Order: sequence, then structure tokens, then C-alpha cells
Amino acid sequence: MRTRTLLALTGAVAALTLPAIAPASADDVAVLTTGSLGGTAVAVGDVLTAPLATGTAATLYSSATGTSGLSCTSSQFTATATDNPAAPGTATESLSAHTFASSSCTSNVIGVLGVTSITVNNVPYTTSVASDGTVTVTPASGSTIQTTAVLRTLLGSITCVYQAPSLTGTASNTDNSINFTSQHFTKTSGSSLCFANGYFTAKYAPVTDNGELVYVN
Repeated sequence: MRTRTLLALTGAVAALTLPAIAPASADDVAVLTTGSLGGTAVAVGDVLTAPLATGTAATLYSSATGTSGLSCTSSQFTATATDNPAAPGTATESLSAHTFASSSCTSNVIGVLGVTSITVNNVPYTTSVASDGTVTVTPASGSTIQTTAVLRTLLGSITCVYQAPSLTGTASNTDNSINFTSQHFTKTSGSSLCFANGYFTAKYAPVTDNGELVYVN
């Protein structure tokens, strides 16, 4: 009896002195929430969408500071949440679609009459969103981020293919937006009318989850 009593006492002391190993508290705030900062956690499997911010355009210009290239006033991305840990941390998403409405696209490149289509290839991409607002888009291992533009020219239709190893943007809670600024693409195929380098700039807002605004914590 005395031995069992001593063992029970020892176990009780250990339980009081050792740190508890338990799952994260239900009060933990996730990196991505809806409704407000510190709001309801975005659930794994939720689909997030965002159009271009009102009054803006997505552009692919031939230089980081120039204005010659392609411009679209209608674009949208769609991504599925794959991990949303407690903040501070990094949430991940699978970007399954990034579309551009060709009817909204124009070109001011000499010799180009119009834009037939702009297609984002090799999806899905992995998108990570860190608590500090850094957004990173990366392709699958062995792949690349790729955009194909089909343009109408005086000499007929041409296809321009541009690639980038990754993209980096910034998320803002001010207007629930994601901004990409002068992200560098390199032409991998196409005629001389396809500029050698492309610099992608766009602001997507608001980012929503089933109609609810998404915040980064």
C-alpha cells in the first residue's frame, strides 16, 4: 500500500511540474480569418476568390518602368485553402485558376492588332500567405509559372510564352487585397513581336471566402 501511495504522489508531482502537451487552444487565431482580424478561421477546403481591384488593370509590360505591352481590366484568381495554422505562421493554398477575360485585354505593342487570349498554364500553383503579408506563388516541383499570350498581328496570329520561377506579392488588410508589382517573366518562345521580358503588375481585391472578406493575421 505504501509503495502504491508513493507512486501516486510521484505521478501527481510530475503532472504539476512537466509542461502540458496539448493541441493548440481553440482561442488561437488562424493566419487567415473571415469577417475581421481575429475572426472565423478559413477552413481547409474553402475556396478563395478575388477579381481585379475596381478601376485597375493587370499588365504585362516589356520593362519594369515602361508602359508598352499588354493590359487587361478583367481577371480573377481562385484558390483552395490547404493549411491554415495559428498566427503568426504561414497559410497555404492551391491556386487552381488564374483567368483573364480576353475581351478586356488590349496591346499597344507596334504591329499587334489585338489580344486573342491570355492563359495561365501549369496550374495548380502553391500559394503561401505569411502573417507579415508576404504572398509567394510557386509551381510544382520541376515545373514553372507560365503564361501564354495569343496575339493578332498584321502578319497573322502569334503565340508568346513567358515563364517565371515564382511570384511574390503583398497582402493588405486595408482593402483585403493582394498586390503583385513588376514580377519578372522571361520569354521562352515566340516571334520577334513578343517582347523579350515581361513584368507583371496587378492588384486583386477583395479576397473573399464564400462572400466573406478574408484577413491576414
